Amino acid sequence: MKIYNRYILSFLTAVTVFSTSCKKALDINVDPNNAPIDQATPYVLFPPALMSSIGAIGSDGAVIGGIWSQYWTQSNAANQYKTIDAYNIQRGDYNTLYTQLFSGALEDYTMMLRLCDSLHDNNFGLMATVMKAYTYQVLVDLYDQVPYTEAFGGLNQLQPKFDKGEDIYNWLLADLNTALSKDLTVPILTENVTRDMLFNGTMSSWVKFANTLKLKMYLRMVNVKPDVARDSIVAMINSNVPLLTDIDAVFTNFKNAPGQDNPLYESNIRSLNTTTNIRASNTMMLWLQKNKDPRVSKIFRSGVSSGLYFGLNQGDYTSLVEASTAPAIFRQSATDPVYLISKAETYLMLAEIDERYFGGTKAKGYYDNGVKAAFSQFSLDATSLIADGAVYAYPVTGTFEQKLEAIITQKWASFPGGHALEGFFEQNRTGYPKYSPVYSTDPSYIPGQIVYSRNGVTGAGNFPKRLVFPDVERSRNKNTPAEVPIYQKVWWAK
Repeated sequence: MKIYNRYILSFLTAVTVFSTSCKKALDINVDPNNAPIDQATPYVLFPPALMSSIGAIGSDGAVIGGIWSQYWTQSNAANQYKTIDAYNIQRGDYNTLYTQLFSGALEDYTMMLRLCDSLHDNNFGLMATVMKAYTYQVLVDLYDQVPYTEAFGGLNQLQPKFDKGEDIYNWLLADLNTALSKDLTVPILTENVTRDMLFNGTMSSWVKFANTLKLKMYLRMVNVKPDVARDSIVAMINSNVPLLTDIDAVFTNFKNAPGQDNPLYESNIRSLNTTTNIRASNTMMLWLQKNKDPRVSKIFRSGVSSGLYFGLNQGDYTSLVEASTAPAIFRQSATDPVYLISKAETYLMLAEIDERYFGGTKAKGYYDNGVKAAFSQFSLDATSLIADGAVYAYPVTGTFEQKLEAIITQKWASFPGGHALEGFFEQNRTGYPKYSPVYSTDPSYIPGQIVYSRNGVTGAGNFPKRLVFPDVERSRNKNTPAEVPIYQKVWWAK
């Protein structure tokens, strides 16, 4: 199932990019100095590093995020993702997600930054800094602690210590500030522009990405470092820093060919030779139907000839389902984009920020723009749904918690697909969508609330909050922290 090495090499070959960094045997402790440095350049290193981040987060990360955010659930006619749906993650699971982000991405970003410093290339230095911060943030949010200060020390440090997630966040934010403070006005050489497969060398877009990532990371801190979060966010907003309000940080250069397609499509459909492995969860399906949300047919494909849409109760993969009520299938295409941060997410972050720190006078406008941007991803118009009195109207007269619930629920609804992991993180941070006290078959169930999986093994109410460290790390590094259950929260969680 795990196809990243073949996937990345095939993709990069298709875009005529050769990288000496595609050398790794997925060993996070290999010595980067053994790479042929005379051949390595920032421009050679960046495309495979970027694709490693996108490939891992947009595939295994998307499956985990999609199931734990309850956009979809394991099909009752398949077996591939039962351990995720049952909260039964073991050390041997998802080695590739962990190692690909370290060996496939972070090692290259680290080497790239050294080279950028020596070449005084601030532009590619910012690109590497942003993607290093983005990738490390995902690892911290999944594992809480990972190697940082002693990572990539080569033969001198084969068993790097693990650093606290909070410290890593602080170091990443400081690196982003340093990279943003440098001169970014020197034009990128024409032959290197295409190596930036996100923004095609447009540095103003990278500045927006960096600033928006900083806002997201500060918002992660609101439960545990409220003063730091407030002061930092207020300073950024008062400085009117440019953000991703007019452009998405999104990768779109996929093709309908093996190894060149969307990574979730490659792993879930092309590699498994089936289109039906993940089915609509009733958690999302009932919510979409209750609200008459037109995205239902854009996110899912009906599983029955009548064209009606049915869901499967989360984790209920052992049940028999009548053919006439077969659950809808998550709709995928080989060329689906992978979002890193969308305009919708940016606007909805701004809505929360305005309610938290600025009196909420602009929150409705941000919220409306966020919902519209989320619908526009499917070429749909949300105007009627956010009008006064409509189902998604902003609760202007509500309490802060009612407003936050509306904001985060719309964020949750915007993430299915390659961005699904973010829905899981935001639920951990805010508690929205709420956990349901009853299962989705109960008459009192409220559509959209997160239910405990029918086949969960952690005990009722013990929802997943993290991943366990994989064997590839634990077996090689004696400094790997003691194992904790997946329902123990990470450092910033609510």
